[in-house]
Amino acid sequence: MSSGLAAHAAETPIPAYDVTVRDRIQPQTEQLLIKLVKDGRKLELDGQPVFNGSDKFLPGKIAIGLADFLVTLSDNDPRLPTYLADFRKIARLTADDANDSWGAYYYLSALNKLREAGRLKDAVDPLTLAKLRVRLDWRMFVDVDTYALIDHPNNYYCVAFAIARLRTRMGWDDGAPAEKLYAKIAEHYDLYSGQYGFADETDGEGRFDRYSVLLAGEIAQRFIETGGKPPQQVLTWLRKSADVMLMRLDAQGQGFEYGRSLGPYGETALIETLTAAAVLDLLTPQEKELAYAYSARAAQRYAEFWQDPRTGSVNLWDGGRRTDDYRGKFRILGENLSLAHQYAYTSAHWARMGYAGKSPAADWAKGLATLPRRQVTWFARGDYDRLLVSVRDGSRMIALPVINGGESQHMHNPYFPIPFSPGMLAGSPDGVAPFLTPRLTLEDGSALMPLAYFKDAKVEAKGAKTTVSWRQDELDKMGERAPVADKRVTVETTYVLEPGRITRTDVFTPAAGVKVKDIELQFGSFSGGAQQAAGTTTFADGAVRRFSVEGLKSCQSGPVSQDGGQDKEYRSATGAMTTKVVCHGASAAEATPFKITWRLDYR
Repeated sequence: MSSGLAAHAAETPIPAYDVTVRDRIQPQTEQLLIKLVKDGRKLELDGQPVFNGSDKFLPGKIAIGLADFLVTLSDNDPRLPTYLADFRKIARLTADDANDSWGAYYYLSALNKLREAGRLKDAVDPLTLAKLRVRLDWRMFVDVDTYALIDHPNNYYCVAFAIARLRTRMGWDDGAPAEKLYAKIAEHYDLYSGQYGFADETDGEGRFDRYSVLLAGEIAQRFIETGGKPPQQVLTWLRKSADVMLMRLDAQGQGFEYGRSLGPYGETALIETLTAAAVLDLLTPQEKELAYAYSARAAQRYAEFWQDPRTGSVNLWDGGRRTDDYRGKFRILGENLSLAHQYAYTSAHWARMGYAGKSPAADWAKGLATLPRRQVTWFARGDYDRLLVSVRDGSRMIALPVINGGESQHMHNPYFPIPFSPGMLAGSPDGVAPFLTPRLTLEDGSALMPLAYFKDAKVEAKGAKTTVSWRQDELDKMGERAPVADKRVTVETTYVLEPGRITRTDVFTPAAGVKVKDIELQFGSFSGGAQQAAGTTTFADGAVRRFSVEGLKSCQSGPVSQDGGQDKEYRSATGAMTTKVVCHGASAAEATPFKITWRLDYR
């Protein structure tokens, strides 16, 4: 989108945040819950059986969806007795279902809301409550002796901590477990990010994604939810996270741009983090106004873009959209309920801060113009460097994450060290195509990519030009769940980001006796009308004007299949890309350095 169109969109009046949540998001959730009460275990949503046994968080998400609505009803609301009876019915129906980690947190949060509203006894019968007291426990996924997580990524320390805090509020436990779990969170932050104050998703292998930035907001919210003020170190982490999220404010309400679990969750990540920072007075008055305006815009985007009026459901999966396999359509009801909850609780916070019924400032584009033009966020330095470079070019935000380490995600292009920009440059969830990153095939068939072993990272700024460089003494051998260091080829990489242009140059050096048999590089673009001339692809429409490649022998471009069939690799969280560019070539000789450069010009 041009800066003029973006400015126009930013100036268009939109409703107050709580009005959109009350009038557009919660009514859809209410209809889903009414259907659930009516159909019980036979419920289907968009042809998908809801109780399929695959969504291990579902009972908790149902409970929080019902509770969010229940606590908004006045004591004399004629609907109240019916909804209390519905909660009792659904609680009995799901009390024995699997309800792991996040599900336990959501369920406890629902029970605590009902307790605080004086409605718990009417909403849950004694036998069901006794069952829940046993089942809703952090001890299901944390070792009770060592307080180590059992087969979960490190953001689950926050889930366990939240469960422990809520069990204390419910009068089921004392506060000691919550204190110990918080200590584990703090230890992890200090051990793997140190002075930088972000959460590595792994045990020091360097995966810093949306969760790494959001987590401080979640921790702070768990203190707020349970009637406590976060420790100073949480406030320090949260302010750092707020800086990263503020840089990502977008006139259309688009959100976090790289890593897993994006789509509407990339948008609520900004809202949750900035709302917690606002509640705790960590934002300046101007930042607070910007955060509120973004929240209102993202809520409107959720109602207009993510909700599908045909199905009455959020759509993460169809019409060219793609999401991570773990967030598949088997979780369709749970996704509706957890997203609605994130909007409901943050909207309630803004209302308590005096924003109830308040439309965001119509000229907030002027506020966006005050954001930094450039931001360098270090996550870790040591054996390997991890950082995020963010640049605002007019209304467009471009991010370069250099964060890829650890098992399960290193081979997926949403984690590649490539530029991301909402509406212009995206990865494909769980996608493995070599987007904007050369994939080298050696004579023995090994596939190597420059992905996980960044050293000596540097960022140099001169005027409007930002230069980012690093070297890798090992490439990542593809084919395994975790990165495998391979020293047969080394690389030095340089990016230059300047207004309207991004350039990447890789200089690869094969070791003696090592022959590169083939090199492949791909580009998926939302721009259309592609014309190919040698290594240059020119686009007639869309954000990207031109994509040119030097150092490879041939490039071909063509349209992406919009049915999402054979071109699944070109589906993003927000929809199918329009054009695919595939380039191939091989280096000329053994042990001889060779250079590959691509240049992207954008509107």
